[in-house]
Amino acid sequence: MKYIKPLILFSFLSGVLGVAALVGIYFYIKPDLPSVTVLKDVRLQTPMQIYTKDGKLISQYGVKRRIPVKLEDVPQELIDAILATEDSRFYEHHGIDPIGIVRAAVSLVLTGEKRQGASTLTMQLARGFFLTREKTYIRKVKEIFIALHMEQELTKQEILELYLNKIELGHRAFGFGAAAQVYYGKPLDELTLAQLATIAGLPKAPSVLNPISRPDRSIERRRVVLLRMLDEQYITKAQFDEAASAPVTARKHGAEIEVDAPYLADTIYNEMVEIYGKEEAETGGYQVYATATSELQIAAQNAVIRNLHDYDERHGYKGPLGYLWDKPQAQDSAVPELTLSFDISARTTRGTWDETSMLMALAEIPHIKPLMPAVVLTVNEQSIEVLGVDGQKREITWDGLDWARPYITDFRQGSDPTTAADVTQAGAVIYIREQEGQWRISQLPEVSGAFVALNPNNGAVEAVVGGYSFYQSQFNRATQAKRQVGSNIKPFVYAAAIDSGYTLASIINDAPINQWNAATGVAWRPQNSPAEYDGPIRMRKALGKSKNVVSVRLLRGVGLRETAQYLTRFGFDPDDIPLDETVSLGSSSHTPLELVRGMSTIANGGYLVNPHFINKVLDENGNELWRANPVWACNRCEETSEADISPENDEQDIEALLAAELNNDVFLGFDEESEEEKVIAPQVISSQTAFLVGEMMRTAVRANGSWNKKTYWLGTGWRARNILGRTDIAGKTGTTNDSRDTWFSGFHKDIVATAWVGFDNMSRQLGRATRNQNLINKNPEKFNWIGNALIGTEDGAKAAGPAWIRFMQEALEDKPHSPMPVPEGIMRVRIDRTSGKLTKRTDHTTLFEYFLQGTEPTTYVRDDEVVDPAEQDEETAPEPEEIF
Repeated sequence: MKYIKPLILFSFLSGVLGVAALVGIYFYIKPDLPSVTVLKDVRLQTPMQIYTKDGKLISQYGVKRRIPVKLEDVPQELIDAILATEDSRFYEHHGIDPIGIVRAAVSLVLTGEKRQGASTLTMQLARGFFLTREKTYIRKVKEIFIALHMEQELTKQEILELYLNKIELGHRAFGFGAAAQVYYGKPLDELTLAQLATIAGLPKAPSVLNPISRPDRSIERRRVVLLRMLDEQYITKAQFDEAASAPVTARKHGAEIEVDAPYLADTIYNEMVEIYGKEEAETGGYQVYATATSELQIAAQNAVIRNLHDYDERHGYKGPLGYLWDKPQAQDSAVPELTLSFDISARTTRGTWDETSMLMALAEIPHIKPLMPAVVLTVNEQSIEVLGVDGQKREITWDGLDWARPYITDFRQGSDPTTAADVTQAGAVIYIREQEGQWRISQLPEVSGAFVALNPNNGAVEAVVGGYSFYQSQFNRATQAKRQVGSNIKPFVYAAAIDSGYTLASIINDAPINQWNAATGVAWRPQNSPAEYDGPIRMRKALGKSKNVVSVRLLRGVGLRETAQYLTRFGFDPDDIPLDETVSLGSSSHTPLELVRGMSTIANGGYLVNPHFINKVLDENGNELWRANPVWACNRCEETSEADISPENDEQDIEALLAAELNNDVFLGFDEESEEEKVIAPQVISSQTAFLVGEMMRTAVRANGSWNKKTYWLGTGWRARNILGRTDIAGKTGTTNDSRDTWFSGFHKDIVATAWVGFDNMSRQLGRATRNQNLINKNPEKFNWIGNALIGTEDGAKAAGPAWIRFMQEALEDKPHSPMPVPEGIMRVRIDRTSGKLTKRTDHTTLFEYFLQGTEPTTYVRDDEVVDPAEQDEETAPEPEEIF
């Protein structure tokens, strides 16, 4: 008894002292303990995801990859694996596991090392939210107290769900939903038992146990997890054997990008950062939906890439990237050198290269979609065999080689190739790409391009492309590059003229201007391009043929300051508009986005809408936080409609078109998605002026008049209507001095788009292309229509127009014919084709023209004033070869 009493007393005092010590420690560290009540409303750091309007993932931003999952959506096998491995008594303890603590203490006494942490899932979660992985006693004490608090505030199911979504699992994956995507590219419910066991084993040491960095250790860890599952009777021996022997199938996966549109994604990302700040934008779990649909965005990207390659191929092949073997012995430095991470100087012949070493070399060549690095294996008469970086061998036939005549300068090309040996040789490292199901030799274009499409009714951006490849250059030329717009400015100058009393039938003198400037001692001589002058010409025809001197004369008629001020109505920055007469020829510089916004004003009846890229923003739970509420072109358009009459067509065409049925939509006063009343955009020009300018722009994209009656002439963008086969489009080409910038802008009533092509080096000209007979021989009949787009000096129609046309082929494919509605106050009268006066004649010397009511001509043409083109000399009529 004398020993028992002291022992009891000692135990009691030890207990009291222990409790007192714990209380003391608690109050000592209490100020540093976080409040676990925040976990009741926890917000996981989830990356921002950007989608197209139709819900396809474009991009994901954020250092931490996290895909939140609900507990009910998690496979039971994963839950079993985690509990068996990390905390088998999870549902029995209250945040700390006494048995685990005793086991860890015994291990510490026996070994002197902290080999076992005794951390429960709750304690791991506490550390993950509030602490670090530092192995110290004070951290462990804090962990215990926080875990106890958590067990009081949260249910077991809530704790387990937080754990599944919070825990770090390597390669920037946080939570098991993200781990499934990063390691296997699948959702959790599609993983096998072996894969689930692999990721269940990661929490212990994610950096050294993951199957990508250390597959050997990952296999060992997977076996431990499976053994624990077997011990806890979660799986059978057969399941264990199968999963334990499964091969490692993990590899690093990014987000499941469905539409690769980096220029669009980057624009939206920058807007979100501007609104929320970088950290909040990247971790707030925002789901951002663009205004662009996947279909139109992809169509725009394909159109730009194809167009830049077409330009590039017109100007010749610059040769291979380098050679793996049989390097030519050139006398100059024209033979390119390959810079690789391993020495290839000793490998000079085909026999020194096996397929594996070739693929290693190709893997170091930049892979810029749609270009694929490849090496030429054999060269035949008119074909080559190549090995691509993807390990596949392909044959490139003559159809993929015949364009590749040598590039000399931007203005000169070498002779057309006749054999494959004229193009390349074995051992050459080249780029190849697929076009219309056929592989062809290719190269990275040096020329740049941009494209932007807009809904003219509300300013929603339907597509944006800032260059050939975002991964090559992140500079977004569609929104950031201010370039001279050339003749794309003329529709706005003509609008100013209409509002100053001019009409589509006004006669302007298309004659050279020679103006002496006494201040500079230099004469200004603006010229047409080409330098052809028609004398007195109607304003409609002048815009259709893009007559420079007529634009200058109109500016003089309106006034320089008045015209410059008028241009600001379309959203152009006044600081970008020079106060000299060159502004009428497009000397001002604007971005494609600014230009397409101005064009939308003509397309929508005179309203200035605001371009916007974001349709709506959701939180991480799918709740709508914000939706765009744009200004709309009008509340309720009470406009009347007429038949799609083409004033420049002959009488038979007019009669046929008069019978056309119209399909004209009107704007309702409510947003179709939100049913909220629309905010009306400011009307900056009248609907009548917008209609009349649009009419002139329709003339610019078609062939006009009658060939037989010698009234035939082509608008500068005539291929658009010829290829699209539609009469409800309008457009305008644009080319600056020396073809440094080329443009094509145009619209249908539901979509307006602008394409730009030029070099980033503003001093570099786009040059000219000579005739390539190989391309003509492929389809001589087609060449009669498009041949002059393949040869001659580059301009807006040749360089930029094809991108606009290809995009519109996709955008308008399912849209019914819908001409622009004719607003009230517009009337149509028959006029003399040459003088613009009223006429009582009904033959080919006349045509119908639109006028703002009250501005129509009041005098009739005299018989002696009538000019009959059909009776003019043959020498004055253009030959078919000149037209085509």
